[in-house]
Amino acid sequence: MRLCLIVALSLLSFIAFTLQAPASAQDDASLPAGFLDQPDIFPVGVWLQDPENAVRFKAIGINFYAGLWDGPTERQLKQLQAAKMPVFAPQNDLALGKRYNDIIAGWMMPDEPDNAQTRAGGGLGPPVLPDDLIHLYRTMKERDPNRPILLNLGQGVAWDQWHGRGTRTNHPEDYEDYVKAADILSFDIYPITHPDGGIRGRLDYVARGVDRLIGWTDGAKPVWSVIEASRVSSAHILPTGDQVRNLVWLSIIHGAEGIIYFVHQFTPGFVEASLLENDPLRAAVKAINQRLQNLAGVLKSESLPGVVSIEPNAESDNAVSALVKQDDCHLYIFTGSLSKFSTEVQFGIQDGVDTGHVEVLDEARVLPLVESSFRDNFGPYATHLYKISRSKPGCE
Repeated sequence: MRLCLIVALSLLSFIAFTLQAPASAQDDASLPAGFLDQPDIFPVGVWLQDPENAVRFKAIGINFYAGLWDGPTERQLKQLQAAKMPVFAPQNDLALGKRYNDIIAGWMMPDEPDNAQTRAGGGLGPPVLPDDLIHLYRTMKERDPNRPILLNLGQGVAWDQWHGRGTRTNHPEDYEDYVKAADILSFDIYPITHPDGGIRGRLDYVARGVDRLIGWTDGAKPVWSVIEASRVSSAHILPTGDQVRNLVWLSIIHGAEGIIYFVHQFTPGFVEASLLENDPLRAAVKAINQRLQNLAGVLKSESLPGVVSIEPNAESDNAVSALVKQDDCHLYIFTGSLSKFSTEVQFGIQDGVDTGHVEVLDEARVLPLVESSFRDNFGPYATHLYKISRSKPGCE
């Protein structure tokens, strides 16, 4: 991500490869469906990490790699294969071959093409033209029509005034075309450690970016959210486990179908896998990931619009939103606030659950459910996950 001075993928090398190398689209009907098709697996990745740490990342619930630095190389793919860690990789002849079919989950487009691009002779030029990116996407699909292509976009997705877009700052309409250049879309903005005082601390910008990507695609493509889980470039701010959890769940509540953690640290010194070196944050991320996998089947089920009503404490306070799901015996209400102020909310359930109680997951709390209604308090940008048992035959 260019904010962190990482040029993860070179657009020029991609174009050179796609234009000069012979076409090698994969026709192997035995290609594995991959983890994305599994109903009980929620995609949780890590951005641009060395495969030598794949086993350690797997131990905290990471189930794919997004990108490979200066790769993919033989060493990288062998290490990922040994760890049984899927990867979204740049396309090259090695990765397009059949030897690593079991771990190539998909392909990566060049990172943040919507940002100003480095000129060959120095300085910055305009972003990549959407038409050029769409052409590259089509060429990559010709090489392998079976695997999805992931495109990560920059913070202009959520923040129109991001000056890193150069001449295209304040032009959000560009994204209506950028989103055509991928099968899966992600974006990154890091509000906890952000250097701009107007963005720093505004966790709602992550939800805003998810909303906008879903809107630009009419909900037709999966959207993933890149979440900061390191200092990034801040010497004085380290995200807490609660903040990371809120970012993850705000993303999901607003429609994200996958999570990618950004764990590089650049200040006061460079640490590529800084999350693995921070015991409290690593433990918190592991717990978040465990909850995501525990609820994977629920999260991948159909949503239930109109089942839950939200009545804020004040008429002007409509900051809390909800994602409603179910399994055979439970109703789940995943809720989050986009406000920096605390608020109280009353939830009403329309599908006739019995009077009883509401379990608040991960918080060791139980709320009374009276006449299909309950109340709860939300701190700034807080998220709460509610689980309500149903009285049905076969359900205890």
